[in-house]
Amino acid sequence: MARGERGADTHEPDRAPRARMTGTQRREQLIRIGRSLFAERGYEGTSIEEIAQRANVSKPVVYEHFGGKEGLYAVVVDREMADVLRRVTSSLSNHRSRVRVERVALALLTYVEECTDGFRILVRDSPVSATSGTYSSLLNDAIGQVEHLLAADFAKRDFDPGLAGMYAQALVGMVSVTAQWWLDVRTPPKEVVAAHLVNLCWNGLMHLEAEPALDPRSIAPEGEPVPGQP
Repeated sequence: MARGERGADTHEPDRAPRARMTGTQRREQLIRIGRSLFAERGYEGTSIEEIAQRANVSKPVVYEHFGGKEGLYAVVVDREMADVLRRVTSSLSNHRSRVRVERVALALLTYVEECTDGFRILVRDSPVSATSGTYSSLLNDAIGQVEHLLAADFAKRDFDPGLAGMYAQALVGMVSVTAQWWLDVRTPPKEVVAAHLVNLCWNGLMHLEAEPALDPRSIAPEGEPVPGQP
């Protein structure tokens, strides 16, 4: 057999060129990669260079889609915020009183369970220039809604409605901090955590004192006699 014929027999067919991504596909790819890196390393620890490297594109491609790292971060956070709000809002539908509180707590814990990277992004660092679309702004919105509900309830019970904001801070803070704690420990199960959170919130609110006061023993200097105590 001639050398040329043998070469023709063993020649591998050319591979078809890999299809290029559309602009929409590339944008979604960059968002997925950015989301993963922001969750793993935080905003400051993530660079445009690494995002581009993981996507196998040049840095200008990232800038073309988002204008820079902050733009990509904003898109990621906006999506996570929309997801959390959708879950919480849907949990409020067609439910009242304690069931509504239970569903809100469970909705947040379910988001932590199913969207761990997203929650890590929301509770970690963000650009200094960010004034909205952050976990803090989400909590502030929740505090405002809870304050409105508590003020109306306090008025009915002859409590001072002006204190509703303080109680709203305490309640939302308790749920938020517990969710951050559960992010890493993941035990007990979310249903148990939600039940205990609601137990504390609901039963605490149901037995509020109209004019609470500290026990004198709590505020007396160490070693000094307590007024009115033998």
